[in-house]
Amino acid sequence: MKSLLIIISLSFQFAFAQKEIKHQVYFLTDEYEIPETEESRLLLFLSEIENMDIQKISIYGFCDDRGSDSYNMVLSQQRADAIKEVFSNNEFDESVITNVDGKGEILLNVVNDNDLYKIRGLNRKVEIIVQPYDPPREKIVETPKKETTEELLRGELKEGDKIQLENILFRTGYSYLTKQSKAKLDKIAEILVERTDIYFNIEGHVCCTQGSRDAIDRKTKKRNLSLARAKTVYDYLADKGVKRYRMKFVGQRRKFPLGGEPELDRRVEIVVTRIIKKSSN
Repeated sequence: MKSLLIIISLSFQFAFAQKEIKHQVYFLTDEYEIPETEESRLLLFLSEIENMDIQKISIYGFCDDRGSDSYNMVLSQQRADAIKEVFSNNEFDESVITNVDGKGEILLNVVNDNDLYKIRGLNRKVEIIVQPYDPPREKIVETPKKETTEELLRGELKEGDKIQLENILFRTGYSYLTKQSKAKLDKIAEILVERTDIYFNIEGHVCCTQGSRDAIDRKTKKRNLSLARAKTVYDYLADKGVKRYRMKFVGQRRKFPLGGEPELDRRVEIVVTRIIKKSSN
């Protein structure tokens, strides 16, 4: 009976461990700036986990045995912080990051002298541990709004009105439109071509960055993702026949979070700036 309980316990621990997803980022000696190749690997890893229902993420920094204990503790923390910043810069929900800790040095376990350099290189790292919900949680379906974007644009508008472009979606960290978003934007463009009486700003927003900073556009590597998304919509509407002189585009970074699910802040809005009143003649 006792052996059976041990087997069951080990099976449970193995099953639990299988849920975890790990990724390591390696650093140069005495450095906490992420090497370019390692950053590319990290961004690829983020793209693989960004659609998962994640319960928590732990980020642990490590050093090799060179340097004093105090030096290694500081350096390992700097490495962990550098990784967290990449998560933030790429619109990743920071609320699931529960640990960002520097662990100092990893003790060497050298088999022979030829292994020394290699082992030290493997010890200069940050380990990322992702714990998804298993099974994923059921998503709460929001109550549909009374009026759709199209209905609002067809209705009575006044200066200052703000209309969120529903279902205009972007892939995390990028400014290009999905196929489904283009179909939705086509309908919006048809209305705006007809409604020559309104002038408006197109405002882009991002989620999950630190404070009110903008996120980084992974394509251009510039910290202007909200602006890039607004310009993408601006250019698309112009190509569909909306006059450019009626539109402006602006990036609002993360200055106006909605306070709900983080991904909802990854949005584009239209703000009416001028209404041309039609002549009564």
